[in-house]
Amino acid sequence: MISDVPGIARVAAYYAEVWETTEDVLSTETLHCIRHAGGATIGAFDGDELIGATTGLFCPDGSVYSMIAAARSGVGHPLKVAQKDWAVGLGARSMRWTYDPLVARNARFNLVKLGAVAVEYTVDFYGPMRDGVNDGDESDRLTVRWDLTGSREPRESLPAGEVFRTAPDGEPLARTDGERIWCRVPHDVVRVRKESAELARQWREAVREVFVDAFARGCVATSMSRDGWYGLERL
Repeated sequence: MISDVPGIARVAAYYAEVWETTEDVLSTETLHCIRHAGGATIGAFDGDELIGATTGLFCPDGSVYSMIAAARSGVGHPLKVAQKDWAVGLGARSMRWTYDPLVARNARFNLVKLGAVAVEYTVDFYGPMRDGVNDGDESDRLTVRWDLTGSREPRESLPAGEVFRTAPDGEPLARTDGERIWCRVPHDVVRVRKESAELARQWREAVREVFVDAFARGCVATSMSRDGWYGLERL
């Protein structure tokens, strides 16, 4: 865990670098307040180089809310396990966090690698964002819940059934077999945003429509295929 003043400042700068902004993502002062209130910032290092960090705090229900996480490829899983160990050591039974539903690699990490479940879809969660990764896009977010007391074995849920919506690229967006729903997202939405804000907006609105309807029907997101298809089902 990182608790010293220089270390916390270094993490704040790291978050700003990852999100490609000169403004604070979480300021040094905010990170110190989180630590002082019983939360924690955990870092991953390669020698002296900071290559990942995550910050979390406790909630009134005894769960942990993971506010932010960033890491070099291959570092995210051990970093998240370290955060889990910290949380379980203090009595937490579950952890929650949010992520952009259009970011397929994060979906696969959260739902398949960790075995978490996406339980809530919120439209424009933060309002307008001004960082270099999200600027110009609405900040829809999925909330995931990770059970820290057991393990869920996610199934590779490949898309099947009838196509009922078409994506902005003209290919199938959503399928259903009457019980489950599958919804496709772009391979790399960050690149799509940089190449065409209008196309990114179309993807946002198309995926939002599928998810809002599916969650209203009692579905949650439980899987993400290697080629970008979410699996949604009732548990």
